[in-house]
Amino acid sequence: MTSPTPVTDAAPAHVAAPLAAIDQRQLRNALGTFATGIAIVTALSPSGEKIGLTINSFNSVSLDPALIVWSLSCNSPRYADLVAASHFAVNILAADQVDLSNLFAGRDGERFANLETCAGLGGAPLIPGCLAWFECANDIHHEGGDHLIFIGRVERVTLGEAKAPLIFHGGRYRELAAAA
Repeated sequence: MTSPTPVTDAAPAHVAAPLAAIDQRQLRNALGTFATGIAIVTALSPSGEKIGLTINSFNSVSLDPALIVWSLSCNSPRYADLVAASHFAVNILAADQVDLSNLFAGRDGERFANLETCAGLGGAPLIPGCLAWFECANDIHHEGGDHLIFIGRVERVTLGEAKAPLIFHGGRYRELAAAA
């Protein structure tokens, strides 16, 4: 009979030792190894202005109740408007919507000038051509470091046309390869 292997606090040789202070560039590079989809969050500001921004921090939280999550930098110029909006929509982008992703990722410019949208719940703009739309009540927020975490209570979900998703990995857009 063999004796059990003793448990130690030592990490395996292939695991890097913890850093005293996390290097933010290294952290960003490591986070970039996780492939994500791209979405645009839209809302109607309290003054009635359409607002939106590109995110890749979207994920599901719960099916019952239906909840999703995304996060926003506390330094965002749209922080106060997005917190105050009654609803927001998460527009899941397709591979052919790279230009929209780039437009809504910038800090400047009129994002909605040449874009026809439909009004969703609470007036949140719905962007045409997306893979799916999640229309959410905006009533749950949590502080998370330099970001605010939004948990949306999904009130309506709509599927769009089945086509390839817009993917981001390693700091650039990617395409999915077809399965063999």
